[in-house]
Amino acid sequence: MSLGPHLLLALLEGTVAAFVLAVTALGLSLVFGVMRIVNVAHGEFFMLGAVLAWWITSLVPEAPFWGFLLALAMAPLGVGAIAVLADRFVLRRLNYQPEATIVATIGLLYILQQAVLSIYGPEARPVVAPINFRIVFPWFGYSGYKLVVVGAATLLLIAAWYGVTRTKFGLIMRATQFDGETAQAFGIPVARVYAAVFALGAMLAAAAGVLVVPLQQAHYLMGLDPLLLSFIVVIIGGLDSLKGTILAAFIVGLSDGIISVFFSPTLAKIIATLAVSLVLVFRPQGLFGSKAR
Repeated sequence: MSLGPHLLLALLEGTVAAFVLAVTALGLSLVFGVMRIVNVAHGEFFMLGAVLAWWITSLVPEAPFWGFLLALAMAPLGVGAIAVLADRFVLRRLNYQPEATIVATIGLLYILQQAVLSIYGPEARPVVAPINFRIVFPWFGYSGYKLVVVGAATLLLIAAWYGVTRTKFGLIMRATQFDGETAQAFGIPVARVYAAVFALGAMLAAAAGVLVVPLQQAHYLMGLDPLLLSFIVVIIGGLDSLKGTILAAFIVGLSDGIISVFFSPTLAKIIATLAVSLVLVFRPQGLFGSKAR
């Protein structure tokens, strides 16, 4: 292929990666923005979504389309329930202290990882794509399911954005984010808001895991890359900026796709890490974040 087809392929791959990354990183950004904690176990919620998708679809192998839709509905709910339990019995007992919750979520990461390894095993297992067609370009064929992933991720991002900016719960979240003590004084159940936000962040990561598992394979270590890239996106975009998170996800995702196609995935990760270092040095609040007051 000449340069043109290679560039088109890189843009397509980068677009798919950017949308999946935006959904995953948005969950991490929400948790930090409202609760002011760094969830190191965020990638494991992504992994749990993929593993649960494999398990649910394996129950109805004769109907991959309906099995996948069931997984897309049920896996995030199951992961959200696990997140609520983690908040209730771990984070809340630590009073959401930033240093303590970092250590606690590191522990949660290893607990979830080892639990999946013990129950699910070390094998990488495939999930059949619910829709199997190809978009035929003059130079190559491209998986139609990847375009379905883009569409589904777009709907998730719109729903999350609407929920945060246009609903009563979103208003309560923003009030809690701005001043938790004052919100508590006005009768807002801050502890319940924190639990709901932590569950919502986990559900977004799990939904991204469900969407991507037909393109990869479910594996107990698959949460590491999404965690790293989500941190890169949130740091570049700004820890308190949802808009910045989404824009940074597209910057990182598209650059990752283009560099991976023309050079190597390793070089893409190196460049992304260098970009984070430059942002931390010259603009610690992120490209779209606000300065601490």
